[in-house]
Order: sequence, then C-alpha cells, then structure tokens
Amino acid sequence: MRICVFLSAADLDDRYTRPAREFAQLLGKGGHTLVWGGSDVGLMKVVADGVQEAGGRLVGVSVDFLADRTRPGADEMVIARDLAERKRLLLEKADAVVVMVGGTGTLDEATEILELKKHGHTDKPVVLLNTAGFYDGLETQFRRMEAEGFLPRPLAELVFFAQEPLAALAYLEVATPAAPAAGAGLE
Repeated sequence: MRICVFLSAADLDDRYTRPAREFAQLLGKGGHTLVWGGSDVGLMKVVADGVQEAGGRLVGVSVDFLADRTRPGADEMVIARDLAERKRLLLEKADAVVVMVGGTGTLDEATEILELKKHGHTDKPVVLLNTAGFYDGLETQFRRMEAEGFLPRPLAELVFFAQEPLAALAYLEVATPAAPAAGAGLE
C-alpha cells in the first residue's frame, strides 16, 4: 500500500517523534511505501528514516522552493512547481492518507483531502493520528460540524481518528480496497 503522510518538517520533542517513528517502522516492516513531502528535516526526516530502515520505499513530492531540503536516496523524488501541484501529486501517488502533527501546511493538506472526500472525488481512506491529543480541538470542531449539519456525509465516512500508530495502520489495512502491492504502479 502507498500511504501518504501529511506532517510537519519541524524538529519536535519525543512525545511527537516517538509515535511518528513507531508508525514509520510499522509501514516499512509491512512492506508499504511512504509518500511524503520529500523533506529530509524535522519530523519528515524521522518518518522517512524509520520507513527506510524497516525496509519500506520512499516516494517524495517536494516543491520548487523547498528543493534544497529533499532527501537524498529516496526511491523516487518529484519536484512540483507549486503547493497546489504538490498536493495533487501526493494524493495521486497514494492509496491512503495519514495526517500526523503539523502546522498550517499540514492542516491545508488535511482539509483538502477531506473536501475531496466530502464531494465524492476520492474514496481513499483518511486517518487523523491524534498523537498526544494534538488534534483534540480539531476533532471536537469536526464533530460539531457534523452535529450542526455542516457535513453532507457522516464524519466517519470522511476520517478515522486514531490515538496510536498501530490503530492507524490497522484501519488502513482493512479500509483500503485492493491496494496494489508496495511499489506497484509507481513510475
């Protein structure tokens, strides 16, 4: 399975890096491919290291103005012209999406995939990995949107909230219909 992970490129403390590393190792050991922002800094580096060390593949999609931060040795690296193209390519190359801790860029990527799902433009499973309660407020807001009629589909059809890396991957392995074998279909 090709799993796109939206996450921060910031250097973060152990309460965020430990679960990210754990998730990355699960991906790699499972023979999955990480599709990510291509950066070799911060939490993005932690996840790429973990996947690669555990035997998984790396497919990076960076953007022109961040090309100097790309990870050497990725199995594939694409440089997009702008952020819109980057998001499109990340989603095209993935069978599923996991949203980890991050800032405004991560939130932008997360809401884009949820908007696409809401309108039926994708059926890719999306997991919000709520490490250390980072997304408690966002989950509350999404539940309010659902309760007050702002979502035309049940929230459970849009996103799965996971507290731990193992639960996130277990959900994806069940929810991703006929995902190609790791690396299949990648050009």
